[in-house]
Formats: sequence, C-alpha cells, structure tokens
Amino acid sequence: MPRFSRRDFLRTTCCAAAAGAATASFSRFGLVSAFAQAATDYKALVCIFLFGGNDANNMIVPYSASDYANYASIRANLALSQDTLLPIQPKSLGSPYSFHHRFVELQQLFNAGHLAALVNAGTLVQPTTRDQYLHAAVNLPVNLFSHSDQQQQMQTATLNTFADIGWGGRLADKIQAIYGGSLPLLISLAGVNVFAEGLVARPIEASGDPTLSVTGYSGSAEDNARLAAFQSLLTFDTGLSLIQTASATTSNAVHDAQTLAAALATGTTLKTKFPKSPLGGQLQQVARIIQVRGALGLPRQIFFVSNGGFDTHSSQMTRQDRLLHDLSLSMNAFYQAIGELGIPQQVVTFTMSDFSRTFLPDSTAGSDHAWGSHHLIMGDAVAGQDFYGRFPTLALGGPDDATQEGRWIPTTSLDQYGATLAQWFGVQPSDLPSIFPNLPNFATKTLGFLPGT
Repeated sequence: MPRFSRRDFLRTTCCAAAAGAATASFSRFGLVSAFAQAATDYKALVCIFLFGGNDANNMIVPYSASDYANYASIRANLALSQDTLLPIQPKSLGSPYSFHHRFVELQQLFNAGHLAALVNAGTLVQPTTRDQYLHAAVNLPVNLFSHSDQQQQMQTATLNTFADIGWGGRLADKIQAIYGGSLPLLISLAGVNVFAEGLVARPIEASGDPTLSVTGYSGSAEDNARLAAFQSLLTFDTGLSLIQTASATTSNAVHDAQTLAAALATGTTLKTKFPKSPLGGQLQQVARIIQVRGALGLPRQIFFVSNGGFDTHSSQMTRQDRLLHDLSLSMNAFYQAIGELGIPQQVVTFTMSDFSRTFLPDSTAGSDHAWGSHHLIMGDAVAGQDFYGRFPTLALGGPDDATQEGRWIPTTSLDQYGATLAQWFGVQPSDLPSIFPNLPNFATKTLGFLPGT
C-alpha cells in the first residue's frame, strides 16, 4: 500500500488546475532574473528510474570463455546465448564484457566513449562484507529486498527510516540557493515522487506533459476570464492554514505551468525521432524543455523520468527483452537530441532502480529481489567506455553474496554515486553530506566518472 504525505495530497489536488493554466497566454519572463538568463554555465541531470528492480545480471554479462561458462551454468534458463551478446571492452579492465543483445544503440555509445557503467552499486550505510552482513556486525538499510522501501531509499538516500525528502530535492535546495530562478529547476515527468521533494525548492511534477490543458480552460477570452477569477480566489485569506497552503501550492503550479508553456512555445521541432513509448515520450519532453533553457533562465536543471515493469518474477526473458530494447532506443534518442541542441557536454543521464535480482533463477523463469545492481551513465562529460566500482564475484555463497542465491552486496554506495553527480553539478565537496548523509562513512567520496570529481 503506497504511503502518502501531506505534500503528496496538496500536489495531487492541484495538478488539474496547474495543467489547465498552461494554455493561458501570459508572459512571465519578466520575473526571471537577468543573471540567470545571461548564464552560460548550463548543466542538467536526468534520472531514469527503472521501477520494479532491473535484473542487471543480464544487462552486463562476462564475455570471456571461462567467465561466460560460469555465468551460464548458474543462470541456467535465464542465461543469454553468448552468440547474441554485444561485446564491450572497459578501458580499465583486462577481461571482456558484453551488453544484453537489445542494447545495440547503447553498445555504440559505450564504444564511442559516451557511456559508462557503475557496477554493483546500491544502498549502503557503510562498507559491508559478507561476514559482517551474516553476523549483523554493521548497520544495514532497513527492509532490504522490499520494493517500496528500496525505491524510497534509492530516491532519498535515507536508509534507516522512512523519508519524504528526496536527494534530488535536497540537491535542488542547494543548487537553487546558488543559482536562483523563479521557475523550479527540478521537473518530474513521471508524476509525484519522493526523489523530487525538497525542503525549500518546489518541483514541477506531472505525468507526461506538464503544460497540458484540462476541460474548462481552452485559451479563449471567456476562459481566460474564468482563469483570472480562479486565480483571484486563491489569494483569499480563509484563516485555515491547510487551505492557505493548498492555495499557495496551486497558485505556484499555475505560475509554473504558464511560464513553462510560454517558453516551450518559443522552441522548434526537434529532428530526432523518439520511440513512441512512455519512456521515449518523457525523454522527448525533457529534450524540449532543455531546448528552451535560455527562455527559462535556469543555468541548472534536474529531471526525473521513469519506466515500470522490471519486477520480473516470471517470463523474464521476454519481458526484459522488450524493456531493455525500449531503454536503449530511448536513451540513444535522447543523446542524439542533446547533440542536436549542441550541449552533449552539459547533460548527464543516469539510471537507478530498486535493486537488481537474484543471480539464481526462481522456479517460474524469473528471478527474485536482490541488492547491488549495475547502472548506466551517459553524456559527453562522462569518462565513458569504462566500468566504475567493482564487478561482483558471480558465485553463489561467494564473497559478494548476501545469501546463497546471488544477492550481491554492493561494493559502491548510492551516496558515492549521487555525490559524484552532485559535485559535477556544482555542489561543493563540504556540502555533499547534507545531501547524502551516509557519505562520511566511505573513504572515497566520489568516483571520478565526471570531471572535477
């Protein structure tokens, strides 16, 4: 059962009004600071969350004869045929690896140096060995292997309790204080999510296009008058704090939708073709918003998009085949669109998921919930064609297995992953623990896949 905060309630109740206001022809650009408009140091982070727990064991596969034979013997009916795999050679490693056969586009990006992989990373309070895990000798994330808890923790970096503030929101709090701007710098195209929730900086959260109108506001003179009356009602002092808060939230959403809609109207049609899928559509919308970054006057932006269906307890081979094909097509289209905009060095796209899945198959041609996973990082700023972190030893009950089924104990933490992205984005090293509370527990704070980290 999903848990909803008061913030979720308020934001959900104002979504329709915010969307409806998008078609009203108001100019808000006078509210954008001149400093922000003149800034040339633009950077964007784009998070792709794969809900359900992506089986990273079949996303990246060892390719040498002996390593593949070991993989195939354990994965059994989940093993991909070696002759279908797409070979890749990480620069820093001597052994060859491969991508899932549906990663044709991502293989090309990896080989061209535009893509890297972070291997066996996940939620860690502190560095953890198998022996420490088995003897409960270290602090562990609460409710490991639970979808809802691990989704929450991957998005919040708060591992010891339920949290309703995301690390994306905390990052927005820190960056917006530095760069300013009248429009939120964090936009979710995947609806309300905890990743986007901050203490100060408010996000824009919509399922798809955040400027779509609803019935009742078509942009006519009559409808504009009705909208103006509605906006006037939002200014009334009712004396009730809950109503006042809801009105302020709705009023902000109306302003944000109007500003974003007006900015998007100044853009042109991108030549890049995106897949006609939910993920492709979300990334296309992100590219459109980035295109009008000058009109919005925001030198920093954070985006959250997602795709679901990765909880593959059964029929994993066919289901993951479709999902990874869509991921490869969508990420490649987004990379090409950012290239079309001329800023491939300034946009970094990265993946997250609840967790990976057990290396040992279950009895229904699927796999169970696990822990450490592999993630993809894309962009010309990325030191690509390489792996970061340490690839797990693929042995049941081996040094990296928390159980006997291939639940890999992460050797790199979510905090280190996020801190590397945040430092490149503009956060000072001394401020990183305020966003990633477990970071002080790790000797290496950042991972080096981005410049300045």
